[in-house]
This record gives sequence, C-alpha cells and structure tokens, in this order.
Amino acid sequence: MTDPDPQHAALDGEPAPAAPGDYRLLLPDGWFRILLEPEQRDSSVAALVDRQFEGVDNAPHLKAELRNDLLRRAAKAYRNGGIELYLSLQQAGPFTIPASLLVTLAPLKHAEPPLDALARSLAESGPVGQEVSIGELASGPAVRVRKQVEQPGDGSDAVVRLSTSVEYHMPVPQTAAFLLLTFSTPLEPLADAMAGLFDAVADSLCWTE
Repeated sequence: MTDPDPQHAALDGEPAPAAPGDYRLLLPDGWFRILLEPEQRDSSVAALVDRQFEGVDNAPHLKAELRNDLLRRAAKAYRNGGIELYLSLQQAGPFTIPASLLVTLAPLKHAEPPLDALARSLAESGPVGQEVSIGELASGPAVRVRKQVEQPGDGSDAVVRLSTSVEYHMPVPQTAAFLLLTFSTPLEPLADAMAGLFDAVADSLCWTE
C-alpha cells in the first residue's frame, strides 16, 4: 500500500498515532494476487497464466488471450488507483469459483467526511436495490455497499448478465484517505454465500506500520 501522509495533530499534548504504512489481508487458498504497479504487473500476470496453463502446451492462442485480458484489467485498475487485484482460482469439483477483489487507495482532497455522510451519499447515488450500511470491522468502522452491477458483454446477445458487488469503504487511520475493497462474483445463485466470504476477508484486514 502506498504510504499515506500522516497528520500530526496533537491531543492533550500527545502526538497523534502515526498513520499505518501498510495492511494485511487473509484470503482463502486458491486466490492469486496480481501486483498492479507497472514494473511488477507483467511478471504477476505471467505467473498466473503459467499456473492456469500448467501442463498444457497446445493452447498458445488461449494463453495469449488470457494474458492480454489480464493485462488490460490490471492497467485499468491501476489507472483508477488500484494497488492489488486478487482473482479466485478456487475449485469446486471441476469448476473454478469466479470472484475478484480489487484494493484501491482513494486519497481525499478535503477533510475526511463522517461515515454517515459517506453512506448517505453512496445510497443516494447508487442503483435501486443496493444495500448500504455502516459496520465495525476488526480494523475499524467501514461503510459496506452490496449491489448488483451489469457485466460487460461482447455484444453477441441481448441477455443482461449481473454480478454481485460488495464494497467496503475503510478510513485509513490518521489520514484523509480511504482504502476501498471491491469484491465481485458473477455467481448469482451463490451470491449470499460469496458475500459472507467477502465479509470474512474484509474483517481480516489489519493495519501495519
């Protein structure tokens, strides 16, 4: 995580605690981390592609297609402030459970807004049917948003495909910044179970020096 600038406000003559320099997350086995910094991105994507095609030597086109798609996703995430992208490679029998987690650092131009104001703003600007709440995680308070979002299609049919998105807006202590965790899965029949998994991962986050 990029080290946010600490605010050295004093309280009763004592300096405020220093801002965290990083964070830790616990994810289930089978999740793969892609580093989004340009100098690390290519090697992360290459490692994931090699893992997915381990033992397969006759699919160079599919391998190149996956690599290019991941590089596009990683570059877009980085442009939007992304730090890390995690992709689920968990297996359920012969099937992979598709899910992702994008971690984004969002510095604020002004003073940190109260969480209730942020929650109200997100509720007013989001799609119909979304759920917005404020909860207490192990790392501190956070705004949680669960909603359905339309998946990008290739234009080959008129079917609208939805995915479940769960976001956690987490104030970074002693800074005017938020850490945003954005989870997503297209498995609508398992949406509630996946949302429970996302809650557990978010609650595992802890700040480090």
